[in-house]
Amino acid sequence: MIDRTNPVPVQTGSPVFAFTLNGEPVAVTAPPSRRLLDVLRHDLLLTGTKIGCEIGRCGACMVLLDGKPVNACLTMLYQVEGRRVTTIEGIAGGKDALHGVQRAFLEEGGYQCGYCTPGMIVSAAALLAERPDPTDEEIIEALSGNLCRCTGYGGILRAVRRAAAIGREADG
Repeated sequence: MIDRTNPVPVQTGSPVFAFTLNGEPVAVTAPPSRRLLDVLRHDLLLTGTKIGCEIGRCGACMVLLDGKPVNACLTMLYQVEGRRVTTIEGIAGGKDALHGVQRAFLEEGGYQCGYCTPGMIVSAAALLAERPDPTDEEIIEALSGNLCRCTGYGGILRAVRRAAAIGREADG
């Protein structure tokens, strides 16, 4: 069980929602309509998932729900009951490890200000888990829910291509 201080007051009578977060079981007492984004950032103190547009258009809050990318700003707490949530903090699976996509973003300069980077990495990791050798069109489609206002996407596309190559080398 994740042991975190809860800085947000718990509402009396709120139900408990149990789910797996980054490989560890958690239980959160909160109203069912509370956004997953708020639970992650304010209750569980995982601030890698960013607050962006708050209407599901920018992808800054992207997390994996049972391995599929979803916007945490549009996902209510009741929707994650009994499911697996993976944030940018858990994408690599180890405390000091880097996921191949994270390493590739560093090597290819797939970021500028970095605000969109966690969401981009989460979406790219989901793509590569499903399609280890994606085409450029598949990469563009997989990242279509993520907006970057700084890079022009060149470094991001190179990073996803490199991450795919890193995955192929590891498999081969």
